[in-house]
Amino acid sequence: MTTHVLADTGALTGRSLRHILRSPDTIITTAVTPIALMLLFVYVLGGAITTGSGSSYINYMLPGILLITIASGVAYTSYRLLLDLEGGIFDRFQSMPIARSSVLWAHVLTSVVANLVSVAIVVGVALAMGFRTGASVGAWLAVVGVLNLFTLALTWLAVVAGLSAKTVDGASAFSYPLIFLPFISSAFVPTDSMPGPVAWFARHQPVTSIVDTLRALYAQQPVGSSIWIALAWLVGILVVAYLFATVLFERKIS
Repeated sequence: MTTHVLADTGALTGRSLRHILRSPDTIITTAVTPIALMLLFVYVLGGAITTGSGSSYINYMLPGILLITIASGVAYTSYRLLLDLEGGIFDRFQSMPIARSSVLWAHVLTSVVANLVSVAIVVGVALAMGFRTGASVGAWLAVVGVLNLFTLALTWLAVVAGLSAKTVDGASAFSYPLIFLPFISSAFVPTDSMPGPVAWFARHQPVTSIVDTLRALYAQQPVGSSIWIALAWLVGILVVAYLFATVLFERKIS
């Protein structure tokens, strides 16, 4: 049974990835906005921002840019899922001996691969802009692990949005708050510089702990409790979104 599910998931993931290869503009579009923000913050606003971290501003703000990249990318998962629903693909799959769970997992894995490519493009541009790190291989593997977990959590939220939406605009609109959230966190400025209520929200929302963890990892600094708070948020969001998406999917195909 497990082999059957894995084979079906692999075949359907290959189908989704081929669609992306035929239309690479989705990955390019996902990377364009974060790169534009990076250019704006580093070359226009960066000189007026004091972080107190002692490192270059590109090093300080890159984690927030990477999260924005992923938040932008998962919107396409909702879009592709809704198109499959409206196109009757799921109805055709029901008449075939395909594991039900493989349909959703194919979209999720496609999102992970596409977002890793987008993140790699953004990191490449950041290196050209002066980003430098002496982080070890282990630290970079931890960074990739956190980013992948973040991608999985947001992608399952995107699946919920895609299964719930009635229109294409509605399917992708859920990502707008996710893209905006890093701006009210420690991603671009220290939370101490914010007014009281805003600072409290910024310190206790999930993005701040994730950003602080990523920044500490590639700056070769102790991660402290940030990593455990980040993992708790990500695993919690992932589990809730996965369960909710599974229930919605069963209702859609029943």
